[in-house]
Amino acid sequence: MATLPTGFVNEVLPPSLDSTSGPPNLFDGTTRLYVSYICPFAQRTWIARNYKGLHDKIKLVAIDLQNRPSWYKEKVYPENKVPSLEHNNAVKGESLDLIKYIDEHFEGPALLPDDPAKQQFAEELLSYTDTFNQTSYKAFTSNGDVEKEIGPAYDKIEDALSKFDDGPFFLGQFSLVDIAYAPFIERFQTFFTEVKNYDISKGRPKLDLWIKELNKIDAYTQTRRDPQELLAITKKRFGIE
Repeated sequence: MATLPTGFVNEVLPPSLDSTSGPPNLFDGTTRLYVSYICPFAQRTWIARNYKGLHDKIKLVAIDLQNRPSWYKEKVYPENKVPSLEHNNAVKGESLDLIKYIDEHFEGPALLPDDPAKQQFAEELLSYTDTFNQTSYKAFTSNGDVEKEIGPAYDKIEDALSKFDDGPFFLGQFSLVDIAYAPFIERFQTFFTEVKNYDISKGRPKLDLWIKELNKIDAYTQTRRDPQELLAITKKRFGIE
């Protein structure tokens, strides 16, 4: 398994397509990853694409989720959400499935180790992502004790980061598991700090180190947005003043 991220690529991001935008030349042999620059689910696939150095092999197509082009649902992905991947004359969706698909079907550094124990742990952690995210989102609008509401979930993350000692990431080295959690913890850290005055990394040294090391991975930092922009979007979505 590769231990080093791919080199930095200073990519010029295409503008987001809205209801006034025509479609690309669909199913012309080009592999396209449909994303939104502010969607954490899409960010997962974007990070995987970047880490494997597929900037030239997988073309980014950004969709404006607030004003979606009608052709996206009609001709590309009937679910009408991002991410989706146009590859080999078919379109696939669901971010956790897609990061595995990108890892398995494209060249570049492997995002899962060969170690069976690590592979099993990876599946456990990937299966936990929805529960973890729901726990955090539920606390956004709650007036309860934040530590009681989300502390156990973040303690579970801390414990998971303690399982392997050959690196700072969930499986030791950077993997699909880090990609699955990164966009959400990025947002949760800002929200809980700014809105709830709660530091998710306090008393959790492994999580604190994970965040620091994650921000050294170019494939991830290339996908980051201004934290205050994401915070404003989140507060609006949840009706928080």
